[in-house]
Amino acid sequence: MTIIQAIIIAIVEGITEFLPISSTAHMKFTNPLIGVQTSPFTDMFEVVIQFAAILSVVVIFYKKFFDFKRTMFYLKLIIATIPALIVGAILKKQIDAALDNLTFIAWVMVGGGVLLLFVDKLFTRNNIDDDQKISIPKAFVIGCFQCLSILLPGISRSAATIIGGMQQKLTRTLAAEFSFFLAVPTMFAASVKSFYDVYKDHPDVLVKDNMSILAIGAVISFVVALIAVKSFITYLQKHGFKVFGIYRIVLGIVILILLSKGIL
Repeated sequence: MTIIQAIIIAIVEGITEFLPISSTAHMKFTNPLIGVQTSPFTDMFEVVIQFAAILSVVVIFYKKFFDFKRTMFYLKLIIATIPALIVGAILKKQIDAALDNLTFIAWVMVGGGVLLLFVDKLFTRNNIDDDQKISIPKAFVIGCFQCLSILLPGISRSAATIIGGMQQKLTRTLAAEFSFFLAVPTMFAASVKSFYDVYKDHPDVLVKDNMSILAIGAVISFVVALIAVKSFITYLQKHGFKVFGIYRIVLGIVILILLSKGIL
């Protein structure tokens, strides 16, 4: 992976991480288009820059995130993270296989897009607008929804957890915020695991040049995500999910066509 390739992927990640359109799918589609070959380093790179993008949430919502008087808030995040950790550990081989199947990811993009067309109409009576009203059982259920994004690459972690939150009667805005907060421990764990796996199985990858590329990608992903997350919340409050559903369907179909013609 070159520095230019890393910058392109990091920009794609930063823009898409918090949108319900799957940053993973976008990175997987972008890689072959710009000549990036799958390798232990690129797999780790994708996970680490996702975590870097998610750290923008800590900066934007730092008052809420570092309010240590709200111990229940942290407990809820931990409990909501547990299902994803269990599923990721048990089904790692199946998940890795799905991540390498662009056709499967494209179909998931289309299916997820169809779902987003109707989300706003499905949840019209949501009234929980304070995260202190999110009970531990509700947090756990939202965490279970997050597992869908692990089992079905392309479904979008953001979309899965926001829909999970709305299914538990959270308003769109609060569901999005909780989804963002939940991403921090989830992706931290994923990044540590990915880095450890590379260190254990492919230590030759952790050379100075690769670490420099990783650092550049992480910084760019973080900065771009700072802008994207604010824009997404503003848009979501006013317009809802329909446009993201349409985008997913169109992109998924385009990718399927490109795959059928051997372009990807």
